[in-house]
Amino acid sequence: MTKELESLLGKFGQDAQVIEDSVLIGCSDQHEAWFALDLGLNSSSSMYASIPKPEMETELRGSFVELRKALFKLNSMDSSLLFTAQALLRWHDNHQFCSRSGQPTKKNMAGSKRVCPSNKIIYYPQMAPVVIILVSDGSRCLLARQSSFPKGLYSALAGFCDIGECIEDAIRREVAEEVGLELESLQYSASQHWPFPNSSLMIACHATVKPGHTEIQVNLRELEAAAWFSHDEVVTALRGEGPYIQQQNKTSPFSLPPKLAIAHQLIKEWVEKQACSSLPA
Repeated sequence: MTKELESLLGKFGQDAQVIEDSVLIGCSDQHEAWFALDLGLNSSSSMYASIPKPEMETELRGSFVELRKALFKLNSMDSSLLFTAQALLRWHDNHQFCSRSGQPTKKNMAGSKRVCPSNKIIYYPQMAPVVIILVSDGSRCLLARQSSFPKGLYSALAGFCDIGECIEDAIRREVAEEVGLELESLQYSASQHWPFPNSSLMIACHATVKPGHTEIQVNLRELEAAAWFSHDEVVTALRGEGPYIQQQNKTSPFSLPPKLAIAHQLIKEWVEKQACSSLPA
C-alpha cells in the first residue's frame, strides 16, 4: 500500500517523504495497519494545494465529501476511523511547536504523541469532556437548536464541562443555564468521540425534571429555540416524516440528528422507553 501511495503522490509531483506525516488510526481483523494522511486539498496554504482536486478524485475513483455530510453515508466503523483520522491530523497540525520552548516538536511514528527535542516534554492528543442531555417530563422530551443548525433541526442539550465539575454538576448547570429547568434525576446512557468543533468526548445522559416545573426559559445567548415534543412528534421525525414547525416566522420541517450522532441514540432510547411504559401491565 505504501508503494501505491508513493506512486499516486509521484503522479502529482509530490515527495513521498510526506507519508511520514501519516498517523495510525486502527487495524483490520487481519492485523493490517490503517493510516491516515491529510493532503490539504481544501487549504490554499498547504504544501499540497497544487494538487488539483478533480484529478485526484478521478485517480481515486471517488469524490470528496464534507465531513458532516459523510455522517449520513458511513457506517459506525468507517465513521469512527474518519473521526479519529480527522481529530489526530488536526491535533498534529495545531501542535507543531512546544508551548514552553517554542521549538518544533516531532511526531512519533504512530502519531500518538509529539515530543519537544530540546526539553523532552511529551504532548498527547486531548479530548474535551462534553455532557449531552435529553430532558423529559415523563411524557415529552425537550429538544433545542442553535442558530448554526440546519433549518428545522433540533437536538438534545449539550455543553462543555467546566474545570472542577463532575458530570452530574455539569449537566445540572447546563440545563439550568440554557432552559431554566431544575432536574430531579439523571441516568447515564453512553459516550462517543465527536470531532466537531474540536475533539470532544460526548457523555450522554437522560434526565427528568421535577413535576410541575416544566416552563422553559430559553437563554437566547446560548440557543435559538427550545421546546417540548410529544412521543408522536418525535417518532414521526425519526421516520423522516417530521411535521413543519414555526421558526422565525417561517415553517421548516422538524428533523433530528443523524443516526451516527449520540443525540440520535438518546432520542431513540427515550422513544423506546415511552413505548414500553405505555404497554398494559
